Amino acid sequence: MKSTFFYDAHYRNVADSIKHYINSVPDFLSKQTAGSPRAAGDAIENLVAEKFDSFLGNWCQKYSANFARRAMADVAFQDKEDFYCVIDVKTHNEKTHFNMPNLTSVERLSRFYEDDKNVFALLLLKYSVIENTVTVNEVKFAPIEFLDWECLTVGALGWGQIQIRNSNNITLNHGYSRKKWMITLCQTMLDFYPKEIRKIHERMNRFEEVKSYWEQREDIWT
Repeated sequence: MKSTFFYDAHYRNVADSIKHYINSVPDFLSKQTAGSPRAAGDAIENLVAEKFDSFLGNWCQKYSANFARRAMADVAFQDKEDFYCVIDVKTHNEKTHFNMPNLTSVERLSRFYEDDKNVFALLLLKYSVIENTVTVNEVKFAPIEFLDWECLTVGALGWGQIQIRNSNNITLNHGYSRKKWMITLCQTMLDFYPKEIRKIHERMNRFEEVKSYWEQREDIWT
């Protein structure tokens, strides 16, 4: 069973509602925070978390916005079809020309998606700031499997971290198959790991040389 919320495009209405809401809120940044992308981003994320369940309307059965900083989700909800959706909220100041945020661990996602009722979604808000006024210019909200692999990459942290290549360029394939997306993820990792192995061998060789260098030196520090 597919998620009606996502595969019948109800999620697009939520993205539109979030954009309208934040742009209707009176100035919520001070002079001190307006110049800080982190402070502005945190403020926008807090606004979203406070009202997100209301944007879902009768789709929302349960809602939570209480997660630790390193958790997979910033907010999460269970919908009326019992799908459990965790959402990673990202903000992007359009004045920063390059932004490459981490989304989630490939291992964590692969385990999470063993349950067909689980959904990992991205909510990305692009905004600009003039003086103290925030204007959200675009909101993208979709499950990760709707993100085109052309705009994703994998970083070498732990098992591997799925990352957005550049927050300025995100392509969504609405209604894309989770199975096809996950198979592409697996192939991506099967291509990625041999490259990492080669890097590790190069690093090991380097420190074999460093070790040999220090073994031949006189110990003058004793």
